[in-house]
Amino acid sequence: MTGFPVPFDRRAHRLRRDRAALLVDRAEPLLAAITERLLDRLDDTTRRFTRALDLGCRHGLLARALRARGIPVVVSADLSPRMAARAGGLAIAADEEWLPFAPASFDLVVSALSLHWVNDLPGALIQARQALRPDGLFLAILPGPGTLAPLRAAFLAAEAETAGGASPRVIPLPDLRDAASLLQRAGFALPVADAETLTVSYPDPFALFAELRALGETNALAARSRRPATRTLIAEVARRLPRDGEGRVAMPLDLITLTGWAPAAGQPKPLAPGSATVRLAAALGSDEQGAGELAPSRLASPKPAR
Repeated sequence: MTGFPVPFDRRAHRLRRDRAALLVDRAEPLLAAITERLLDRLDDTTRRFTRALDLGCRHGLLARALRARGIPVVVSADLSPRMAARAGGLAIAADEEWLPFAPASFDLVVSALSLHWVNDLPGALIQARQALRPDGLFLAILPGPGTLAPLRAAFLAAEAETAGGASPRVIPLPDLRDAASLLQRAGFALPVADAETLTVSYPDPFALFAELRALGETNALAARSRRPATRTLIAEVARRLPRDGEGRVAMPLDLITLTGWAPAAGQPKPLAPGSATVRLAAALGSDEQGAGELAPSRLASPKPAR
């Protein structure tokens, strides 16, 4: 991608994950909740997997869960060598943008809260699909645009007041419809994206900041200010964060789950648009409503290819 502007400084992100390797256990409750959601999706299929890849493995929580479910070969990969070393088992340091695996190496590829730091997400998804055997499953969870919205707003307001302007801190995140389209562009069969919001509560703002460091999720934008945040700025951000009656800080985590299959002969095919002979409302026994009367969908299939 030389010569083109990129949103993320991958070297800085690797260094942040290196630092987080010593702290990541502190974030295990949140990572365990994400792992449980991925495992629930695996329970939705009757397929039995034999070779799995955990992309962005951190300290190996998801990989251990996959092995405990009877998958005999699980490879853990992380951009950070220190994180990969913590994962144990078959683990390597690898960049999601340059996967070092031969085609059809795995029948399952999973990723938990990692792919949102990839500069070339379509390219990374293509590589993940190529690493899958025919009819292999890709399953990933990444944060959506509503994630940490109160924290983003607090930083913008605090920097405007203390420094006269805001430096880049908000990373670009795909929305639900774009995520589904990315799966289709990457060549996955039966691509689906869906979303849910998980609310995480912290005793105070500094516990939130500590968990972000433990996850390796601190600012690695390429256009970020190189000056460290001042104590005055951090204190102002903490003051502006909304709290409940007990002083706790609640943060929304907008989770987008991506599901897709490597193409294979004999897979079910979606019906062509307009081929249905019965209206959905009639099949469900409900009243049909016109456009603009429905709440936003939390399940998305890709836009038609152009």
